[in-house]
Amino acid sequence: MNKVQAYSNDFIRQIIDEDLANNRCAVIHTRFPPEPNGYLHIGHAKSICLNFGIAQDYHGHCNLRFDDTNPIKADIKYIESIKHDLQWLGFKWSGRICYSSDYFDLLYEYAFELIKKGLAYVDQLNSEQIREYRGTLISPGKNSPFRDRSIKENITLFKKMQAGDLTEGSACLRAKIDMASPFMVMRDPVLYRIKFIEHHQTGNKWCIYPMYDFAHCISDALEGITHSLCTLEFQDNRRLYDWILDNINIKCRPRQYEFSRLNLTFTIMSKRKLNMLITQNIVKGWDDPRMPTISGLRRRGYTAASIREFCRRIGMTKQNNNIEMVTLESCIRDELNKNAPRTMAVLDPIKIIIKNRASKIEYLTMPNHPNNPQMGNRQVPFDNIIYIDRADFREEAKKHYKRLVLGKEVRLRHAYVIKAEYIEKDQKGNIIIVYCSYDAQTLNKDPLDGRKVKGVIHWVAADYALPADIHLYDHLFNVANPNLVDNFITTINPKSLIIRHGFVEPNLANAIPEQTYQFEREGYFCIDSQYLLAGKYVFNRTVSLRNTWQIKDKH
Repeated sequence: MNKVQAYSNDFIRQIIDEDLANNRCAVIHTRFPPEPNGYLHIGHAKSICLNFGIAQDYHGHCNLRFDDTNPIKADIKYIESIKHDLQWLGFKWSGRICYSSDYFDLLYEYAFELIKKGLAYVDQLNSEQIREYRGTLISPGKNSPFRDRSIKENITLFKKMQAGDLTEGSACLRAKIDMASPFMVMRDPVLYRIKFIEHHQTGNKWCIYPMYDFAHCISDALEGITHSLCTLEFQDNRRLYDWILDNINIKCRPRQYEFSRLNLTFTIMSKRKLNMLITQNIVKGWDDPRMPTISGLRRRGYTAASIREFCRRIGMTKQNNNIEMVTLESCIRDELNKNAPRTMAVLDPIKIIIKNRASKIEYLTMPNHPNNPQMGNRQVPFDNIIYIDRADFREEAKKHYKRLVLGKEVRLRHAYVIKAEYIEKDQKGNIIIVYCSYDAQTLNKDPLDGRKVKGVIHWVAADYALPADIHLYDHLFNVANPNLVDNFITTINPKSLIIRHGFVEPNLANAIPEQTYQFEREGYFCIDSQYLLAGKYVFNRTVSLRNTWQIKDKH
């Protein structure tokens, strides 16, 4: 992969440049710390490109560390999917894969250090009482009745927590900071809680688990992280990050910096809400092509390069805002316009019978890309029975309709000029066959008598075309910001997936996953690997040929 281009307005790289100039650090060391409780989404891609891109550009290191402090949500399948997404995006982590659980023994010792310094205590309020005692944004909290226990008593109780002698919810370890702090995160936050559950890495060794805020900063320090980069919702947490490191005996002193998280119109980025879409059967899994997950985008036909380019274009700022979906779509459209092979597909077929041509297969040579001869040509079968798209024929049409009209001519893409002579309808009045004649002298040529034929339509030979289901994907929500709606489920777009039963050129029988094609006049499509395993040809629309979002937004 080429060198990562810096984001526009990249204040983080400016900070790093100053740190290197002032000798605050010699080697840049970042980390990407996902919680393995779901698949990565496009928002994570921004963080990935930032952390790994910085390490790459500054010849430093970037760790992959799984935040597995909550064994209830962590799952091996999520770990494997995250590793795959990272590698697919074109990045490689430094050294071994890290886990927060690697440091459970040390974290336990650091918790003891805080207790011995009188900076942590075992609280036996229940969770509801803790919330009540914490106060509100406009009123201070009040001290727990257990806050002033002796250091000796706290040590004894914490050991009982670790030994499994106390029940879940009956006790927790809290930092002793300031219950009147204007920052809620500093009102004696919980550091450890009891959970009797097996951990995927440590088994049943532990029945107490550290909270993220406690484990994260210490893990950063233990790994020698120089710049701990996170999104703006952790800005207040930086005070706790610094407080913990300031009050334990640890050599490395990372610094936390925050940047704006990625919000994308017509979608959501909450893993909890994304999981709701799955559990309520609104989508068919984390990799559903309508999901904003990296695996969903990959299955839809997005490339790693287009996602990296998207992250570069949106820039790096400290102001939260909604990025327009057209920005993401333009990245993949720009790439596919240059690189996607061309082919023909009929999504809503109507049969054409050419009456004055004998049934005889003829192979026509067509370029795989109109502007790139190096992509070569393909041989496409042509016969007297073909399919065209139903929208490309009208019995009667207005002046500006430039497709096939009864009694008039149109050109078949890379083939002949045909004329609609008469039609056949079924009992319901639907057109089922259009009978045509063709001009045998017009293969990629204008008619000899000077007739002007303006329209061009695509087609496939009926007896040789490959039957395929075409999945037309649209945005999953009907509103630009579903997060602002009380029940975001009510904003689901019922037409987010439309399935057409059509036909594609026979050469697409050899289509491979992650190879995207331009279906001429229709859009960009890739074969769906999930269905291919079952021997079924399904093509997902990656993106339309042009931006249709602005038109939709006006309605």
